[in-house]
Amino acid sequence: MTIALRATLLIVGILLAWHGATTLLDFPTPALLSVILWFSAGILLHDFLFAPLAAAVGLGGRRLLPTRWWAPTACGAVCTVTLLLLAAPVLGRGDAMSDNPTILDRPYALGLAAALLTVWSVVAIISVIGRAGE
Repeated sequence: MTIALRATLLIVGILLAWHGATTLLDFPTPALLSVILWFSAGILLHDFLFAPLAAAVGLGGRRLLPTRWWAPTACGAVCTVTLLLLAAPVLGRGDAMSDNPTILDRPYALGLAAALLTVWSVVAIISVIGRAGE
């Protein structure tokens, strides 16, 4: 059963990769170069900036925080980074489409602040409850 499932997943994966590659090769050359640039820049940015920075923050947090706070703080950090990445395209772009006010019609910075406040409030509550339960 497991071998059949793995073989099926392998075949589906190969077919999807083939479809993606052939679709990508239909793009004009400037678009292909743009895809290669963004893909390469994303990998390099992750490997040489984000990953070492995350490791340094994690190690620093382990030295500064009590053991029982490690898991909630790590969860809060992951949620914070995710929220920041999701909000990045709309933050600071309030006047991007001045002729169409319906494009960016919400207070995204306020929403981000509320979401981050909620995340870190839950982290604090979990840390306190964890301490009270011991």
